[in-house]
Amino acid sequence: MKRVRKALEDSLHTSVRPALDVLVSRRVNPNFLTTSGFLLTVAAGLAFHGHRVRLAGALVLLGGLFDLVDGEVARKTGRVTKFGSFYDSTLDRISEVVVYLGILSLYNDYRLELGDVGMIYAVMLAMAGSLMISYTRARAQALGIDCRVGLMQRPERIILIGFASLLFGESGRGIVLKAVIVLLAVLTNITAIHRIVWVWRHVREPAPVPGPRRERVRRAAQRFLAAMRSNPE
Repeated sequence: MKRVRKALEDSLHTSVRPALDVLVSRRVNPNFLTTSGFLLTVAAGLAFHGHRVRLAGALVLLGGLFDLVDGEVARKTGRVTKFGSFYDSTLDRISEVVVYLGILSLYNDYRLELGDVGMIYAVMLAMAGSLMISYTRARAQALGIDCRVGLMQRPERIILIGFASLLFGESGRGIVLKAVIVLLAVLTNITAIHRIVWVWRHVREPAPVPGPRRERVRRAAQRFLAAMRSNPE
């Protein structure tokens, strides 16, 4: 999975390299790119709300491209700042919530059916799992651990939602997008649990090694108990 993800990232970086070079040469402010990507994903949420699913998918993918290049532009122009990193992470979380809320509205109108009611819970679980993935990584970083493990990280979520919406829209009663949401509801929460276990394994303290005196006391106590058991009254 890591190799597949790395290959996809390399191909994406290669495809956007010309645009990235232009942005770097013109020294575009990376916070401007972050804001632009955020506005695109907000527009995607509104498009989902208006049942314009294919347009929403295109906007999700376009916003993901902005999210891909803003950090690169910051590094190549020497504009990496603590606020920029904070600003990028914060807007990423807000934009993801907006997209999920837009998808939620697809299944929360006057045409509700039994299957759509179930999808409301699936969307909420997918949103909760996505936020927990980000939260566990942030808390791990606070402990000095770079936690990027798991299947369903942000690029995977963007690609799945974006392409499912763009290519299939609401055709077939939106079955492809529904399948993607259910998949996200399961795998995002599994990824969050995976990260919790992974961090626990990296921070747990080894059992203390008993000192020489404590070890002698322990052995003496064992010998005393063995003698008492072999000589009952």
